Amino acid sequence: MNFEPHTKLERRVAAAAEQELAEAKIVTPLAVFRRMGWLHKVERWEREQVETLESIAAVSADKLTDAREILSRWAEARGLTPGESTYVSTNRGRRPLKFTVRQDEATERAYRTHWTSPDLSDKRRERITQKQNTAPDLVVVIPLTDWTCVSCRDTGPYLIMDNSGPLCLTCADMDHLIFLPAGNATLTRRAKQASGLSAVVVRFDARRKRYQRQGLLVEESALEQAEQSCLADEEVRLRRRERDRERRANEDVVLITRMTELIGTLFPHCPTERAEAIARHTGLRGSGRVGRSAAGRALDEEAITRAVVASIRHEDTEYDALLMSGVDRDEARARIRSKIDSVLASWRDG
Repeated sequence: MNFEPHTKLERRVAAAAEQELAEAKIVTPLAVFRRMGWLHKVERWEREQVETLESIAAVSADKLTDAREILSRWAEARGLTPGESTYVSTNRGRRPLKFTVRQDEATERAYRTHWTSPDLSDKRRERITQKQNTAPDLVVVIPLTDWTCVSCRDTGPYLIMDNSGPLCLTCADMDHLIFLPAGNATLTRRAKQASGLSAVVVRFDARRKRYQRQGLLVEESALEQAEQSCLADEEVRLRRRERDRERRANEDVVLITRMTELIGTLFPHCPTERAEAIARHTGLRGSGRVGRSAAGRALDEEAITRAVVASIRHEDTEYDALLMSGVDRDEARARIRSKIDSVLASWRDG
C-alpha cells in the first residue's frame, strides 16, 4: 500500500510522524499531535484535571479523527508494526486515562495504538515498548492555598490527587519519603533509581501559568545511597551534613526513646535497631507522621502499631514497587496484607 500525501493535513501528519519515528523509534497519536501543536497542557489530562484528552485539543474531535486515520494509513504504508500503549494518570489512583467523551472502545483503542519499525531487533522493540508503557511519575503538589485531605480532614505541606480527591502524604502512604530539591541532576537521577517509590514535586507558577518542578520525594535510604556515590562532590557532602544536623535538631530524644520501648513491649521480637529506626522516623518533628500526632505523642498503642505497620509495608513488602508500576493503592494493600500480618506475628510471638 502506498501513501502519497496530497492534502495539507496529510502532509502535516506524515511529516510529524516521520520526525517522531526518527527520534523516538516509536510513533503514537499523542506524540504526533503534540508535535503538530494540537495538544497543550497535557499534564492537566495526566493528572485528571480534565476529563478527556480531546477537551484540551486545539482542534475539533472530527479533525483529530481525520488525523488518526491518516496516521494509520501512513503507518501501514511504511510497514510499521502496531501495538497498544498503556496510559494511566499521575495521580495516586493510577486510573486509565480517557481520550474521548463517548468512551467508544474502538476510538479509545485507536488513540492507544503505537507503531514501531519492523527493522528493529526484538530486544530493541521490547525495550522501546516497555519504556512507552512505563507508568508515569507520581506527581505531588505544593499547594498555594489552604486545602483539606479527603481522608483524614487534616492538611499538610504536600498533596497528591487520588480518585476521591486530594490526599495528604500520610493517608497516601508516602510520608516516609523525604524531599530532594532540584538542582543536582546526578544526585536526583541516582536517588530516583535507588528509590522503590518516588514522586515528582511541583508548584504552580502563576506568572508562567504552569506547574514548575521543585524536586523529588524519595526514600531516605535511596538518598543516602545516592549521596554516597556522589561523595566526591563537596557540595553533596555539605548538603548531607546540613541535613543530618537538621534531623538531629528535630529529633525528640525522649519521645523517640519511649516509642522505642513501647514498640519493644508490643513487639518483643522486633529487632532493637529496627524499633529505634521506626521511632526516629515516625517521631521526627515537622514530619506530620503518626508519631507527631496527638495519639502518637501520647504513646497510644494503636498509633504506634500503625507506625510499625507502615514501616513493614514499605521495608518488607513489594508495596512501593506495585505503586510505581501503576497498581491501585487499595489493590496493592490487599496483595501485601498477608506479608504484613506474617511479619507482625513473628515480631509478636517469635
